[in-house]
Amino acid sequence: MNLEDEKRCLAALASIPAVGPLTIKKLLAVFGSAQAVFGAPGARLRSAGISRRRADAILEFSGWQGVRRMLEHAEARGMKIVTMGSEDYPPSLALIPDCPPVFYMKGEIRKDDKYALGVVGTRTPTPYGLAQAESLGAGLARKGFTVVSGLARGIDSAAHWGALKAAGRSIAVMGSGLDVPYPPENAGLMRKLAANGAVITEFPPGTAPNKENFPRRNRIISALSLGILVVEAGKGSGSLITADCALEQGKEVFAIPGNISSAFSRGTNELIKKGARVVTGVDDIVEELAPVLKGFIAEGKTASCTTEPPEQPVSPVDELSADERLAVGALGPEPRHIDEIAREIGFGAPRMMGVLLSLELKGVVRQSAGKKFFIC
Repeated sequence: MNLEDEKRCLAALASIPAVGPLTIKKLLAVFGSAQAVFGAPGARLRSAGISRRRADAILEFSGWQGVRRMLEHAEARGMKIVTMGSEDYPPSLALIPDCPPVFYMKGEIRKDDKYALGVVGTRTPTPYGLAQAESLGAGLARKGFTVVSGLARGIDSAAHWGALKAAGRSIAVMGSGLDVPYPPENAGLMRKLAANGAVITEFPPGTAPNKENFPRRNRIISALSLGILVVEAGKGSGSLITADCALEQGKEVFAIPGNISSAFSRGTNELIKKGARVVTGVDDIVEELAPVLKGFIAEGKTASCTTEPPEQPVSPVDELSADERLAVGALGPEPRHIDEIAREIGFGAPRMMGVLLSLELKGVVRQSAGKKFFIC
C-alpha cells in the first residue's frame, strides 16, 4: 500500500460532509484501507453497513485536486499530516469510536505524552480562575504530566502558559486550521507550544473557527488525557462538554471548587455534586490516578513539588523596544484595560495595541477577556 496515496484517500474521505469519523472507522475495519474504500463498488459499500446517501457521496467524490493542493499547502507550511494507523497516531486517540482519520500537527506527540491531563474552563475567568489554571498547569508539568487543553482564551491559555513556564510539555487541540490561529492573540503561544509539545487539529488548513468545531474537538482533548480537570466554568460552559466526553470515555473528572454565589463556578460546583473529584492541589490528581500511574511513578516522574525547581522561561525574551519598556512599566500581575494603559503612557489606541500584541508574542504579557493585559 502506498502511504502517500493512503494519506490522500483518508484526507479525501474526511473532507466528505456526509461521511464522519464513525463511518470512516467502520469502512476501514471492513476494507482495510481508504484506497480500498474508494475502489469499492456501490453495492459493496452499502453491504459494509453505510447508507445509500453516504455510499453515493463516496462514489461521486471528485475533489481530488483540492485534496492534493490542501496537503501540499499543509506540508509547505511545516504541518505534519498524521493518519490513523501510522506510528505517530496516539494509541489513546485511536481507542475512541469517532477518532479523527487524519489530523494536522505542528510539534510532536511523544510516548510520554500518554501521561497527560486535560485542563479546561471558561473563556471569561475570574482572576482566581486564571491563577489556579496557571498554577495547576505548572504543578502538573513539574510532576511530569503533559498538559492538554484547547488554546481558547481564559483558562485554556492559562493552563498552557503554566506548563510552559515550568519548562513542561503541553498539547493544544484547535477548533480551526493550523494556519488560522484562534484566538488571533494566541499565535505566539501556538509557536511556543509547537516547540515544547504540539498543536493539533482534525480540521484541514484554511478552516475557520466555526462555532460547531469547538464541541467536536473536545473529544480529542479528553482522549489524549488520563482525566479532565475543570478549573472554572459557568452552567453552560463548553468545558462541561469535555467533562462529558471524559465520562463517556471512562476517564476521571476533576473540578476546582468555587464560590457558591459565583456564576463562574456553577458548572464546576455542579460537577462536584455529581461526583467529580475535588481538587485543591496537584497531589489530589496524582492520588486519584495512582492505579494507572504505577509505571510513571516507578520512573520517578512524579517527584514531590516540595523542592520545586525555579520556573524557566520557554525561550529568551527578545530585547524590548522603548515603547515596549514603557508598556511593561505600566503593567503588573492584575489585568488592566488597554485604554487605561494607553492614557497612562500617552499612546494612541492603535499604537498601544501594536505594542501589547508584540509583547504578547514575546511571551512577556498575556491578554484576558475585555482587552485587559497583565505581566506573565
